[in-house]
Amino acid sequence: MASSSSSSSVALSFLCQNPIKASISIPKTFSPYSKLTFPSIASFYSAIPRLDYSNLKKINPCLHCSNLPTASTNNTQYEFSDGSSEVELRLELGQGDVTPKDIYVDANESSLAIRVQQSGIVRTLMETSTLYEKIKPAETIWYIDEDQLVISLKKQNSELKWPDIVESWESLSAGITQLLRGTSIYLVGESTEINQRIARELAVGLGYTPLCTKELLEAYAKQSMESWVNEEGSDAVAEAERVILESLSSQARAVIATLGGKKGAAGRVNQWRHLFAGFTVWLSLSQATGGPDWGNSKQYPLKDPILTVQPIKNTFLCCAETDEESAKEEAKRNMQDSGRGYSNAEVVVKLGGWDPNYSKAVAQAVLSALKRLILADKDLPGKKSLYIRLGCRGDWPDIKPPGWDPSTSLDASSLRS
Repeated sequence: MASSSSSSSVALSFLCQNPIKASISIPKTFSPYSKLTFPSIASFYSAIPRLDYSNLKKINPCLHCSNLPTASTNNTQYEFSDGSSEVELRLELGQGDVTPKDIYVDANESSLAIRVQQSGIVRTLMETSTLYEKIKPAETIWYIDEDQLVISLKKQNSELKWPDIVESWESLSAGITQLLRGTSIYLVGESTEINQRIARELAVGLGYTPLCTKELLEAYAKQSMESWVNEEGSDAVAEAERVILESLSSQARAVIATLGGKKGAAGRVNQWRHLFAGFTVWLSLSQATGGPDWGNSKQYPLKDPILTVQPIKNTFLCCAETDEESAKEEAKRNMQDSGRGYSNAEVVVKLGGWDPNYSKAVAQAVLSALKRLILADKDLPGKKSLYIRLGCRGDWPDIKPPGWDPSTSLDASSLRS
């Protein structure tokens, strides 16, 4: 049983490849460590009703209610079940008689709005512009079963299991594991703190192991990162992190936060060989809105972030920006900068600022972008596994046959060491 409730929310928008723009609301107040539970699919199924063809409807074109008062009921209780090729949604209609002509269902590929006219008032039972995945709106069917409205939505991708009707932090963290198939996630970017915070959020949601190269390096050196850099320089620290990443490259089901800035291996193009063992996400504070001074420890507030996801050169970009277009242009320039190690990342998250209170919103955007990345190429997790089994030779994404030796290859200079 799931329910929606009215609350202060962060507006998120996603721009997909077709492109279709959609939005979702995420509560600002939640517990980051709450246990995510979903009822079993079997518990949702009720006895198949006898269908009265007078109640069986394709989507009705319009419910004429412009002169009627309206009410939004954001706490509507609903039941949801996934039946492989289609999903079913059951909503309580409440007290009073409701006929099919009183029902309005508006379904699009990624959105759904359900309203009912009752006692002279039009109530919104559900409205979302971010369904968990795309549907075939023309094949939507609904009918009334006693005091419930039953809606059947046909999935475009019948192989993808839906944990819930909407894309949210809970549904993404529960559902994306079927796509990741144990592949680890590496977080790179200019800020070690941001990498660490988002890694913890993702690890809790996915049930993965959170790992931080900064903590591992400091435990090994028995000194702080700052003193190590001062004594031996950033090159020595980056090389040490490369060794750590090599040892972690065969680690499954982990979210790994890497060092930020010049001292990190991820910022160097020639040290990505073992980062390619997992899905790489670049968490970057954008310069498009004034940009941060990374040497300053002050926090940069992120107010009502707008997150969009779109593909850029086989990479999915996610923006949290007030100036969205500027952030997109900046990201494109960054990805074309072959001299910057972060340009190798498969997912880019551009932030207009940073506030730890929005960690879960950013983590949700990361999962949404990863979902789109994998759905665009379902063989990616298998290719990552093969890359690891062949020894992380630096030949990603064009994996060479077994026995291939990068040191003797004519194009060895172009490989990531």
